Amino acid sequence: MKIGYARVSTLDQNTAMQLAALRSAECDVIFEEKRSAVKARPEFDRALQALSSGDVLVVYKLDRLARSLSHLLSVLEHLKAKGAGLRSLTEPIDTSSPAGLFTVQVLGAAAQFERALIRERSIAGQVEAIRRGIRIGGRDKLLDGRAIAAMKKAHDRHGLSWAELGRRWGVSNTTARRYVLGDNRERMQVLRQYL
Repeated sequence: MKIGYARVSTLDQNTAMQLAALRSAECDVIFEEKRSAVKARPEFDRALQALSSGDVLVVYKLDRLARSLSHLLSVLEHLKAKGAGLRSLTEPIDTSSPAGLFTVQVLGAAAQFERALIRERSIAGQVEAIRRGIRIGGRDKLLDGRAIAAMKKAHDRHGLSWAELGRRWGVSNTTARRYVLGDNRERMQVLRQYL
């Protein structure tokens, strides 16, 4: 079964061209939506739910389907789990063919490479900030050093819960736990490898 999906971002845009192309592609069912890809898309969700093993989701263009490469790969994983395929009418993507599958795999590799580069640049920037003595991550502390020391002492001596500590010092349970246990420990351990 071919299930079509057409989308435009705003109500004043028209899906007529997409719908005509999906009908020409002989889609059995077509879901149409007029909303941004960053908002909830109930018709898109219905299209995904309608897919069964062996079905193909057909779109006019990939940007009608996903808002980013990582979102596209997430959709592709969902389709793969259902045993369904994807076909774009204007791009060489048809996961039922070896060439289309190869194109999707190349996109996946490119996305993974991009994520690795972003992480590497982020870590390099944080390491440089640490070297220059600049505080990284998070907002300013709500409590000063003396208050934090008193909170730690109350926790160690009296075994007060995070909720009780938070109430006494006017912070959330999570903030109390972070002050007592120390915050950003994992990230700092990762960054210390690079120093």
